[in-house]
Amino acid sequence: MASFVLSIARPHLYHLSPRHKIPSLLCLPPLKPFSFPKFSPVLSHPKLVTHFVYHKTIAKSSSVGSRETDDPIPDESLLGEDSAAFQLSEQKLSSWVYFTVILGSVLLALNFLWINPSTGFGTAFVDSISNISGSPEVTMLVLMAIFATVHSGLASLRDQGEKLIGERAFRVLFAGISLPLAVSTVVYFINHRYDGTQLWQVQAVPGVHELVWFSSFVSFFFLYPSTFNLLEVAAVDKPKMHLWETGIMRITRHPQMVGQVIWCLAHSLWIGKTVAISASVGLIAHHLFGVWNGDRRLSIRYGKSFEVLKKRTSVIPFVAILDGRQKLPEDYYKEFLRLPYVAITVLTLGAYFAHPLMQSSSYNLHW
Repeated sequence: MASFVLSIARPHLYHLSPRHKIPSLLCLPPLKPFSFPKFSPVLSHPKLVTHFVYHKTIAKSSSVGSRETDDPIPDESLLGEDSAAFQLSEQKLSSWVYFTVILGSVLLALNFLWINPSTGFGTAFVDSISNISGSPEVTMLVLMAIFATVHSGLASLRDQGEKLIGERAFRVLFAGISLPLAVSTVVYFINHRYDGTQLWQVQAVPGVHELVWFSSFVSFFFLYPSTFNLLEVAAVDKPKMHLWETGIMRITRHPQMVGQVIWCLAHSLWIGKTVAISASVGLIAHHLFGVWNGDRRLSIRYGKSFEVLKKRTSVIPFVAILDGRQKLPEDYYKEFLRLPYVAITVLTLGAYFAHPLMQSSSYNLHW
């Protein structure tokens, strides 16, 4: 519902294209950095490059995961992308100006076409769902089901849609349909979260507020791993399907699901009403489906590369670390000391203090 390099690395060989097989190279023992002869034919091969990244080679998404060969791929030759990497020097002012203009235009259009009761369709949409049974629990679940079906359905059609109309156009289509449905669902939840039957009341219990606040705060660090590049979200940069492996992805391969579960459990504990519980049930079910669907889509897109990444990550947090499949670097904490995580911290705190503003804005809609 609440739906964000510090050291010198060693050079490693990049992913080897299946069209340029060098079987003997895969049989060689690991070589130390810079141990190749000066005029080595291996280094002169056009498909081999070196790439300096924070402590490990991070394979670009456009280069990994070819499914054109059945040859085995050594685990150490493939790594996902370095998540949350952000270089201020690489940013273009014009891109962020463009992003601001797009964001403002989208919000104006959303308000005129959907939110504003006198001009938009949002009120009629929510009213039509509410009239199905008159039960706020049912309305909450139906709103969730509609959003989940559209959101996951369009995500599943991404490959075909991008081939048909292009990456940017499909992103605009995806956002244009999903965003109004998400707003309706969020606003209805805010307005009706205390409706229904009171199943428990623990708000006065010492420590519960602190537990709920901390859990909600932590959940946002899981919720936004795939939206670090806001320019892609707004289609200023060409949108990509990323194969992340660093940062939060070392803890769980599906951080958004984990973050949503944490958020739902915390808010359900705090509120204790049946409408809030129904919202949590719908959200968790949607994200559990997203675990299966996300793995399926990544497997189709990246093939063996994703299978390698899948082996050394886990859905359940920390399992891959505890059983030794995920090897954390000694300075793992540096993967979080990056501007996107700082932005998440600031925005999460801002969202907490902005709760009264969000509530009053939602109440004005009477959804």
